[in-house]
Amino acid sequence: MISFIVPAHNEEAILGETLSILNASADQAGVPFEIVVADDASTDRTAEVARARGAVVVPVNRRQIAATRNAGARAARGEVFIFVDADTHVPPATIRAALAALAAGAVGGGARIRVEAGAPRWVVWAFAVTTAFMRMAHWAAGCFVFVRRDAFETVGGFDEQYFATEEIVLSRALKKLGPMVIVPEPVTTSARKARLYHAGDLPRLLWKYALRGKPFVQRRENLHLWYDGRREKKKRVSGADTSSG
Repeated sequence: MISFIVPAHNEEAILGETLSILNASADQAGVPFEIVVADDASTDRTAEVARARGAVVVPVNRRQIAATRNAGARAARGEVFIFVDADTHVPPATIRAALAALAAGAVGGGARIRVEAGAPRWVVWAFAVTTAFMRMAHWAAGCFVFVRRDAFETVGGFDEQYFATEEIVLSRALKKLGPMVIVPEPVTTSARKARLYHAGDLPRLLWKYALRGKPFVQRRENLHLWYDGRREKKKRVSGADTSSG
């Protein structure tokens, strides 16, 4: 069985669509599955929305993405974990490609990341460059990570010392056990950070990370783009193909 693990903090506006697409895609992929939503200290209807779509809800109170994903994994029952962000849509072809990679000997991996339609040109360019680099490095992007349960448990899951870049740390650890495969089939994620923050915020954050190194991403207060709780009121992510092709 596959366990889809979705970390969420105050995602009532978009979580329902994400889970509906995930349910439809998994059904079309023809695999037994469950969806686990790790609800990290939400103050809105996130848990209610998740349960209405058939998800198992795991309450968490950490405000840390690594710890939240790990909490979801501990509650999961599957032999394969697929971590999906609340603003990311996964088509059936990507699920099938991930399972094929595991069947061929991979311990885990990720997918090509496509940004939603209508995103600013610089966001599309930034996603393309980042995705190309991570594919060459065999690092999974955080919005879609698949991994065998036994491999995930062997490396200790996501490293909870980190408040960001935890997926890169996990990818490096998994590569010591076997191949990490980034499948060409895409997932579609939102451009909401481009709408919620100034264009210079991310480059400034990356520059500070380059200067300070690992300690910078081990402190929540340095990472406002992920932890200040800003949310859009309406769903905006689009473009996932849930056809069976």
